Amino acid sequence: MAVVDAENPRLGETTCGSLLQKLQEIWNEVGESDEERDKMLLQLEQECLDVYKRKVELAAKSRAQLLQALSDAKLELSSLVSALGEKSFVGVPEKTSGTIKEQLAAIAPVLEQLWKQKEDRVKEFSDVQSQIQKICGEIAGNLNLSESPAVDESDLSLKKLDEYQSQLHDLQKEKSERLHKVLEFVSTVHDLCAVLGLDFLSTVTEVHPSLNDSTGVQSKSISNDTLSRLAKTVLALKEDKKQRLHKLQESATQLLDLWNLMDTPDEERGFFDHVTCNISASVDEVTVPGALAWDLIEQTEVEVERLDQLKSSRMKEIAFKKQSELEEIFTRAHIEIDPEAARDKIMELIDSGNVEPTELLADMDDQIAKARDEALSRKDILDKVEKWMSACEEESWLEDYNRDENRYNASRGAHLNLKRAEKARILVNKIPALVDTLVAKTRGWEEDRGISFTYDGVPLLAMLDEYAMLRQDREEEKRRMRDQKKYQELQHTEQETIFGSKPSPARPVGTKKIVGPRANGGPNGTPGRRLSLNAHQNGSRSVTKDAKKDLRPVAPMNYVEIAKEDAASHISGTDTLPVSP
Repeated sequence: MAVVDAENPRLGETTCGSLLQKLQEIWNEVGESDEERDKMLLQLEQECLDVYKRKVELAAKSRAQLLQALSDAKLELSSLVSALGEKSFVGVPEKTSGTIKEQLAAIAPVLEQLWKQKEDRVKEFSDVQSQIQKICGEIAGNLNLSESPAVDESDLSLKKLDEYQSQLHDLQKEKSERLHKVLEFVSTVHDLCAVLGLDFLSTVTEVHPSLNDSTGVQSKSISNDTLSRLAKTVLALKEDKKQRLHKLQESATQLLDLWNLMDTPDEERGFFDHVTCNISASVDEVTVPGALAWDLIEQTEVEVERLDQLKSSRMKEIAFKKQSELEEIFTRAHIEIDPEAARDKIMELIDSGNVEPTELLADMDDQIAKARDEALSRKDILDKVEKWMSACEEESWLEDYNRDENRYNASRGAHLNLKRAEKARILVNKIPALVDTLVAKTRGWEEDRGISFTYDGVPLLAMLDEYAMLRQDREEEKRRMRDQKKYQELQHTEQETIFGSKPSPARPVGTKKIVGPRANGGPNGTPGRRLSLNAHQNGSRSVTKDAKKDLRPVAPMNYVEIAKEDAASHISGTDTLPVSP
């Protein structure tokens, strides 16, 4: 690749050419190949191109922003001219030329002039609308306004201003509209008072005496003050309705919780059907008269208090029931806990009275939810642990079966044992892959949570490590026994050649046996279901809780080689009879 070296414009200044020359000197000194040099030069060239691309992108982005600003300025200019209703404006440039910044500089003074004209026009509109609003207030009843009316800045033309001035003659229509609005407010107040159990006549009379039904419709006050007070009254009644409904729903929810907790019969629950029917209703859905009366809410609160006192006497029973549920979850998940200490703590909290019963139950419900999540996260690994344990049991049975010299006798059930042995061999050959999967999943689980994965208090990785070591010891023992058997057969052959007779074969010495994880445990997965050793297995190690942090699996064995040797031993040994499918 040809490289162009730039000359240094200044003495002692570092340039791309000097750096490239230095790089070539280093390559020559190191002895870098031409292929690697070309590859690195291509990388440098690509990086330079990337820098240029970024600079071009930044420049393009800046240009786009300026163009957007110019477009916004033109759009604003057009909207101002349209809003003011000016078909032609002297200061607007007809043609734009020059750079983008020059175009922006040309439009800026025009925009400033139009904004000033717009402000003057908005002030004129505001003055006219204020007069209209003041007249409306006088018709309605001495209205005093502190805020200026809002001006529609999208249409500030002189034609629109003339329309506002002509609107002063149409104020009689506003009177009938106000009357209609007053009647709507009065109807809403009537409905709210019925639901809340309040006196309607006294409520509307407090707003204005003319709203009483004893007077005619024409005599009702339609002033802004009356409308405002009516609106506030409606708002206050709606807020009161919302608060009462919320309070009633809270009491009804507590009532349902207590009923469910204490198994209250349906007959007793039926007395409060008119309360519980609104437990999930919205504010607008509650329209039955008296549904949110204070006496009804107080009656519900009294019932809740009565049941709450009754619940306190059964607090221990309820708490222990939840504790049992929690212990069952931990037991199924093979998580070791101290149930006696937990129950003692519950008794202590209840007897001391320092914690509210509802808080204690809520805390226990939270613990149960967390325990379920924890059990769910362990499910995949535990399922594979169960498969591993079952495979270990089959492996132990297969060891006993292979040591049985009478396994091929024509006894009852021999063919069933042959079938089981064949299936057990297939299952045992899958153990190494299953153990590897367990180790990988367990390590991933521990890395995600930063804690050790324990099985009934014992680190699972330690159990797998112990099993791997026992399996390795067993394979070494099998190899030793095979070598010893070959040596004995060689001696027997020599003796037969010398003496002419074959001595009785020596009785095979028993080999070590891997005791599966369920060796010391019960059939139901009790804490004893873990990897353990018999007393005669010297040289092995047992797993204790003190080794949770330091015990980890040793380097993986060649399980494929072990499986092949197992298969070879089965073929070359006594297990040569065909197995029925």
